[in-house]
Amino acid sequence: MFDYMNVKEAAEKWGLSERRIQVLCATDRIPDVMRISNVWLIPKTASKPIDGRFKKNNFSESQ
Repeated sequence: MFDYMNVKEAAEKWGLSERRIQVLCATDRIPDVMRISNVWLIPKTASKPIDGRFKKNNFSESQ
């Protein structure tokens, strides 16, 4: 059986806000996450997902 952490514990572990963890759970960015009622259960072995909100700057150096 897996050991799980809640949103608050994951936020402290990964240095993110609780709301950001909730969004990552809701968008399936964290594998094997479960939602029971209104509580997200995140496996303790899960790693912090890569932040996909920002894209690489596409400006050329010649500008």
